Amino acid sequence: MSDPVTYTAVLPIGEHTVAYLARLLAAQRCRRGTRPRRRALTPFAQAVLVIRWFCDATRVRHLARDNAISTATTYRYLHEGIDVLASAAPGLHGALLAARLAGHTHVHLDGTLIATDRCRALGPTAGVDLWWSGKHHRHGGNVQVVSAPDGWPLWTSPGRPGREHDVTCARAHPGLLEDLDHWIDDDHAALGDLGYEGEAHRLTVPIKPIPAGGRTVDQRTVNSLHSATRALAERANALLKTTFATLQRVTLCPWRTGAITAAALVLLHTEYDRTT
Repeated sequence: MSDPVTYTAVLPIGEHTVAYLARLLAAQRCRRGTRPRRRALTPFAQAVLVIRWFCDATRVRHLARDNAISTATTYRYLHEGIDVLASAAPGLHGALLAARLAGHTHVHLDGTLIATDRCRALGPTAGVDLWWSGKHHRHGGNVQVVSAPDGWPLWTSPGRPGREHDVTCARAHPGLLEDLDHWIDDDHAALGDLGYEGEAHRLTVPIKPIPAGGRTVDQRTVNSLHSATRALAERANALLKTTFATLQRVTLCPWRTGAITAAALVLLHTEYDRTT
């Protein structure tokens, strides 16, 4: 084999974001009592490794080769980075409080599928994998996203199996619907699509037509306004998935999709210096 070719690459993210993650990693090493120079990589080099995986979905074996460390060590460093970022993610109660202080009149609730590699796990339906999404026809984890009126993501939930519907996932997350209940009043609303029809008494959802009855003119008008207002909710999911290529197909354990998405949210908030 001929000698490999080396080249210089530039991360599509600011140095201040890498430095922020490096500080989190350094603080974690201090809490663990890690002695100086006992790690193969410095906190900054580890931060670059983690962000390369997030932004470019770089294969772990390539990250290991580029940093002259083993694949097992690379996985350990990667999971450490994900965990310290996810632990810095905002809680839902705090995110909604910040949204109220920012003057937002409504928030969006939407589910997104974080695609994963195939993971054969038996689900409650015979012959159907737990992580198989019948709606999207692929394996993945369902993550609930709360976003601002302009589609800026404020909070992301832990991951649930892709086979579950949005309303099932929302009910499975302790405090999600209860916190939205506290947010909602005469001046504040939480908008969802028909996937949350079962929670229409809490959330503002479109009006479903009566069988063989259709919708009235007023109902169609309400639905048009709802659709136009809620359309920006898709921007939150798009921002996360287009900024961080790894969210387009996660190659780690599917149960990690929630932590990975929360970590990506923290990187997004840090990069743009915006939380609400």
